[in-house]
Amino acid sequence: MATYAIGDLQGCLAPLQRLLRVLPFDSTHDRLWFTGDLVNRGPQSLETLRFVRSLGDAAITVLGNHDLHLLAVSEGAARLHRGDTLEEILEAPDASELLDWLRGLPLMHVEGRFALVHAGLLPQWTVPQALLLADEVREMLCGPRFRKWIQRMYGNHPDHWSDELEGWDRLRVIVNAMTRLRICTAEGTMEFSHKGEPARIPPGYMPWFEAPGRRSASHEIVFGHWSALGWRDQPGLLAIDTGCLWGRELTAVRLEDRQVWRVQCLEGGG
Repeated sequence: MATYAIGDLQGCLAPLQRLLRVLPFDSTHDRLWFTGDLVNRGPQSLETLRFVRSLGDAAITVLGNHDLHLLAVSEGAARLHRGDTLEEILEAPDASELLDWLRGLPLMHVEGRFALVHAGLLPQWTVPQALLLADEVREMLCGPRFRKWIQRMYGNHPDHWSDELEGWDRLRVIVNAMTRLRICTAEGTMEFSHKGEPARIPPGYMPWFEAPGRRSASHEIVFGHWSALGWRDQPGLLAIDTGCLWGRELTAVRLEDRQVWRVQCLEGGG
């Protein structure tokens, strides 16, 4: 069995289909890992969501910030932004089934030495601890308090982790780290406005994966989210959002040997 990790789709189904035609992927025994952000801003958000769902057990997907944005909009907890391509999902006859499926997805997935997450992990978290924290959010998303939680999900504070955090603040920090994090201080204080290249990070901050003593370094972390970072393959790390939405490439990497496949994307995700 082989596992192919694929970067952020954001509604770009055509490049994914081209990529799957060149991958030596067999759905009967291989697996696809998606880094989240299945939807939004690309031209085929509805079709992408339907397609990934149709893969069943052949695909593992973690939630990204755009996926959570869709859930928030569907519950009236957020408004559509300029450039969003979510209306077709909300108006689809199978919207309820698709949204329920999305709610059931995890924030993090771990197999062996590999850990899949959309954005990143705070330096204080071990992988087993982070997995338990992700399960707290999944339980809330799937539970009877979902609508109360989704109304309180947004916000940049607290901006750092504490084991004493409780309630909505605790869940918000977990979600922000796993779906929005790019940079933080050495102590793990998060900053969310920077979306550019690592060379332009504000003083006092660093890429989350460069935090000294990061406790998740025991695993190979596979993540997307940071398209300006681009492809990064280094010990303990695979960054695989290569900016398909922005006309660059959609990337797949086979985890067992780190062999890479890429297809060119048109600007706008075509």
